[in-house]
Amino acid sequence: MKHIIKTSNAPAPIGPYSQAVLHNGLLFTSGQIAIDPYSGELDNSDIRTETIRVMENLKAVLAEANMTFENVLKSTIFISDMSDFSAINEVYATYFSNENAPARETVEVARLPKDVNIEISMIAAK
Repeated sequence: MKHIIKTSNAPAPIGPYSQAVLHNGLLFTSGQIAIDPYSGELDNSDIRTETIRVMENLKAVLAEANMTFENVLKSTIFISDMSDFSAINEVYATYFSNENAPARETVEVARLPKDVNIEISMIAAK
């Protein structure tokens, strides 16, 4: 049976979806963008700041499911400009050790919700 994960420490969904779904020990997060969960404002002054906000939102969703970045098996990163890859990667690397980094793909896309520059989703396991 699936269990819906919901926390006020990450942005509320802006559509008909859940922040995450837990099923048989696997957690599937929805994509997170750089919305500050407390103000509801976009936190996208630069790509590093935007990436930190996205990762902190994901951290909050993971925590609500009693998980951490150590539990992440796979990440999917959508970015609007591949020239931001290095800066995004630098921030992303601070959340994972090389020994425990998840599988990952990074895809450049034409457009993201609210015209943000980055969106990340994750799959984690207990």
